[in-house]
Amino acid sequence: MLEFSSASLRLVNSQRAIEECLDVALGADTASCDLVVIHASLGHPLKALVDQVRKQCPRARVVASSCCGVVGREGVSESMKDVAIMTVRGPELAVAHVDGIYGQNAFERSVELATELKRQQPNINFVYFLASGIDIANDRCIAGLESVLGPDVTIFGATSSDNMRGVVSYQAVDGEVFEHGAFAIGFADPTLEVDTQATHGFIAVGEPMVVTRSEGSKILELNGKPAWTEYTGCLGLPDTATPGDTIPVGALAEELSPALAAEYGNAHILRVVTKRDADGAMHYATDCPVGTRLWLTVRDEDRIFQDLERMMKAMLERAGGRKPVAVFHADCLARGRFLFNRVMKDELVSRMQYPLSTDGTPPPWLGMYGFGEFARLGGLNAYHNYTTALYAIYRR
Repeated sequence: MLEFSSASLRLVNSQRAIEECLDVALGADTASCDLVVIHASLGHPLKALVDQVRKQCPRARVVASSCCGVVGREGVSESMKDVAIMTVRGPELAVAHVDGIYGQNAFERSVELATELKRQQPNINFVYFLASGIDIANDRCIAGLESVLGPDVTIFGATSSDNMRGVVSYQAVDGEVFEHGAFAIGFADPTLEVDTQATHGFIAVGEPMVVTRSEGSKILELNGKPAWTEYTGCLGLPDTATPGDTIPVGALAEELSPALAAEYGNAHILRVVTKRDADGAMHYATDCPVGTRLWLTVRDEDRIFQDLERMMKAMLERAGGRKPVAVFHADCLARGRFLFNRVMKDELVSRMQYPLSTDGTPPPWLGMYGFGEFARLGGLNAYHNYTTALYAIYRR
C-alpha cells in the first residue's frame, strides 16, 4: 500500500535544499523510500538535486522537472531557488522515461513509455505524466499512452517549464537530465483512486483566426498569412516578439461542445504557444488541423476565483467526505488577480488547500507552475493550458 509525504522550501544551496526537504518528508528513515518526485525552479541544477536524493535514498527512483515556482503544503513560492518534493513508499509503482519526444513523434514515444510501465506493473490504474513543455503534441501523448494502457486509466500531470520564456525546459530521471524528455509514473495500488479537474477563467474575445495551413502541432498559416506574423499582429506585438512575450497575454481558445462547456464552466479550452520558427510557423500544444478556429482571450479576474470555487465544490461532492492521502497540482503563472502577484497566488492556493485539509493541515502536496496540465474532461483524458489542475488521490 503506497504512502505519500511532501515538503517544499526556498534555499540557494541545492544539496542543502534536498537534505531539508527529505528531512521534513521522511525524517531519518530515508532508506525505505521508493520514489521521489522533484519540481525545481531554474536556479537549481536538476542533476545536483537528483544526485543528493540518490545518495540519501539509495533504493528510490528519482524523477525531476524544471518549473517556474512550486506549491507545497507550506504554500506558494515563485523564486529562482524553489524546490518541492513528493516521496512515495510502497512497491505498487512503475517508472519509465524516453528522450527525444517532439510534436511529430509524441505518439510513438508515449507508446514506448506505456509499454514499459505495463511491463513493470500490469494493473496500473492511474499515471502521472510529465513531458517537455516546448514543441510537443500533448494530445498525441495521451493517445499513445491510452493505446497501451486503455482509456480508463486516468492520466494526470504537467509539462515542464522555464522562467516562462519558452526557451528550454528540463526533465531528469535517475541522474540523467533531458531537454526533450518525458517520464511517467504508473500507480498500481488497488486501494487508491485519483480524481482530476481543471479550470481557467479566461474569456474569448473578437473574431477567431482560422488555421489555413498546418502540419500536426505546427501552425504554418493563420488567415492565409504566416502564423506568427498574424498571431502577434492580433496581439498588437511586432513579429520580432518572442514566445515569452506572448505567453502572459496570448492564450488561444478553442471552442468546446455545449456538453463539455457545461462541465468545464467555460465555452473554450485554452492553448499556449511556446516556440516559433524563423519562417513564421508556431508550435501549438496539440495537433491543430486546418479549419480550426482560434480566439484571443482576456483574463476575467472574478471569473478565475468563481470557477475555482466551482471546481472545488464539484471535487468535494465527488469525494463524499473523504480526505485525500496526497494531492498533485499543476498550475499556470497567468493566474491571479494581478497576473504575477504572489499575494493573490496565496489566496488561490488557500482556496484549494483548505477544503482538502484535515484539522487545518493540507495533505502531502506537490504543485508546480508549468506550461500545461493534464486532467480529465467529459470522462476522457485531456490536455489544458492556463489552468489550475488538481489531482487528488483517495483511499478507496
